[in-house]
Amino acid sequence: MISESMDATRAKSDEPLLRVEQARCAIPTDRGDVIALGGVDLELRAGEVVGLVGESGSGKSTLASVIIGAPASGAKVSGSVILSGEHLDRMPAEKARRLRGRRIGMVFQDPMMALNPVVPIGRQISEAAIANLGMSKTEARAKTVALLQQVGIPDPEHRLRHYPHQFSGGMRQRITIAMALVCDPDLLIADEATTALDVTVQRQILDLLARLARDRGLAMLMVSHDLSVIAGRTDRIAVMYGGLIVESGPTSEVFENPQHPYTRALLRAIPRLDAPRQSRLQAIPGNPPDLTRLGTGCPFTARCANALAHCADVMPSVTRPASMRTLRCHNPATEGE
Repeated sequence: MISESMDATRAKSDEPLLRVEQARCAIPTDRGDVIALGGVDLELRAGEVVGLVGESGSGKSTLASVIIGAPASGAKVSGSVILSGEHLDRMPAEKARRLRGRRIGMVFQDPMMALNPVVPIGRQISEAAIANLGMSKTEARAKTVALLQQVGIPDPEHRLRHYPHQFSGGMRQRITIAMALVCDPDLLIADEATTALDVTVQRQILDLLARLARDRGLAMLMVSHDLSVIAGRTDRIAVMYGGLIVESGPTSEVFENPQHPYTRALLRAIPRLDAPRQSRLQAIPGNPPDLTRLGTGCPFTARCANALAHCADVMPSVTRPASMRTLRCHNPATEGE
């Protein structure tokens, strides 16, 4: 069961805060270019939480890296990233970097990779406020203490001087959340932010992120391969496969009536508490596509039970089957199928 939409508790704007248009990313390798993004469109509005889901290798983290201006080394990137009407891809690199640093916060999958092991956590957080907001060291320190308290770090005044290894995995992730929020961003991107944590801590971090987004009126892009993470914590969902968004819409509508065969397959693979004890999960047959050998058609064709003769050769265009929903499929599933 999906919880009710969070629209009532979050003030949203009709104009997108973030707009991604035809984002493409090709990463050169010895085997040829990996087409990590094949032309992605995405919008987020202030106060809205959007879930970006799909299997590993579908392009989720690549899209997040393109938004923050940190694609893989040597990647060939095109398309537009527009923040509050400003084209980040058209402005000088240093100006775009500063704008992203000020207005976009990022929470990474592995907090130990995001934190410098030889620098106290208080200094790591406050440095961003000093560099991007022009705060004094005293002001930045006070803000850091307040943020650490807000994200649930006990005795923050004392723990400012501690190093990352002196914290548990869950506490380290809370610290990276504080670091992402120190510049009061308009957009927060959480890229698989709970993958390295145990189940109990995962829920605490997810609830913390949802609460912070609601209280601060943030737009948040929640990236995950786990649909159970997205359920009940997002307003909209975008499903990625083979470097494309194949279906999107309000979370409750997509969960209740998925139309792309891949979305339906993902939902069937979720463990259910009400399922018979001996029932087995329905795995998706086949393997994800080789992104160096993508053809001209739908990348899901080889694994799709609904595939038609022309699916392998003709890329389906994006349609809008209902208000606020998009679909990229020649032969979508019907309700109740």
